[in-house]
Amino acid sequence: MKTVRFGIIGLGNMGKYHADYLSKQKVTRAELTAVSDAVPKNLERFKHLKTFENPEDLINSGEVDAVIIATPHYFHTSLGIKALNKGLHVLVEKPISVHKADCERLIAAHSNDEQAFSAMFQLRTDPKFKKVKSIIDNGELGEIVRVNWIITDWYRTEAYYASGGWRATWKGEGGGVLLNQCPHNLDLMIWLFGAPSRVRGFCQLGRFHNIEVEDNVTAFLEYPNGATGLFVTSTGEAPGTNRLEIAGDRGKLVLENGRLLFTRNEVPMLEFSRNARTGFASPDVWNIEIPIPSTGPRHEEITQNFIDSIIDGTPLIAPAEEGIHSVELANTILFSSLQNKSIEMPLDGKAFEEKLNQLIAESKFEKKVVEVSDEDFTQSFKT
Repeated sequence: MKTVRFGIIGLGNMGKYHADYLSKQKVTRAELTAVSDAVPKNLERFKHLKTFENPEDLINSGEVDAVIIATPHYFHTSLGIKALNKGLHVLVEKPISVHKADCERLIAAHSNDEQAFSAMFQLRTDPKFKKVKSIIDNGELGEIVRVNWIITDWYRTEAYYASGGWRATWKGEGGGVLLNQCPHNLDLMIWLFGAPSRVRGFCQLGRFHNIEVEDNVTAFLEYPNGATGLFVTSTGEAPGTNRLEIAGDRGKLVLENGRLLFTRNEVPMLEFSRNARTGFASPDVWNIEIPIPSTGPRHEEITQNFIDSIIDGTPLIAPAEEGIHSVELANTILFSSLQNKSIEMPLDGKAFEEKLNQLIAESKFEKKVVEVSDEDFTQSFKT
């Protein structure tokens, strides 16, 4: 295969964004040949391509080698399974599924190693986070003892939530800020630090908006090595904060406002403590600002890597199988809050699925949908 024929399923904000860079050939060895959306109006600008109102018709059309699934969340699982079973290569938007049990069903459908199966976790391509990972993996921070990420600059208005009937409902989206805005951040938490062993979540449902799901979250994390973590997020706080702080035996990293600062201990803190002869001494430090390229994360880089995997066998940056981890952490934080207790990981996916189905069945929330003005949604991309 010299060129990958792409189909896009779902032409909301993200689907149109993917169609735009594919059409403008911002990735190589790819051609957009077909699109699908349940709303006929969304297909009008793509009359030069094969168009389908039913996504299964696109999957079965023979017009594509690969699909990008950019539908509302619940469809990621069913459409992903159908595409994989058809033998197509699949790139799925975040989250790969709404809950852990559906992730497991989707992943189980990927039994052919010849099929590329990737997730759109473009923050893994961001130079800032690549540098943070390099510092951690190289042992320059020593053993991690504490992680704090305050990411409350996901501010959203009532108009945002009213723009789609599926948004911010248990039945349509399966969750709020944890499942919509934060999958990338939760993916990075696992990618950088590994999975916590225990989680205590505090989730406020509709704290700042007329919605039934979580829009304000604080989560406490405990890791197998004894490290602790704090994850704070919200869609109702303005101006908001985006600060990642990582404390290790050899120093502290702070990523904020596009700057990566490393306060490095000349002597590891535990070694210094054991050998000090006075009670109030502390290690001398070096204060370092680590230069990082100004370029941010790129969806195109994940897609190009996906193409290269199909044609050349290049290892994937974000294998879809790894997408289960951010979903599981989001589910665990919410489940902990709903149960009002700490939850051990790994999460019992079946128990959470049952709880989510209960929330759907008992929901009396009436969603009002209004048409909102067009705007550049790429301003919502966070780095």
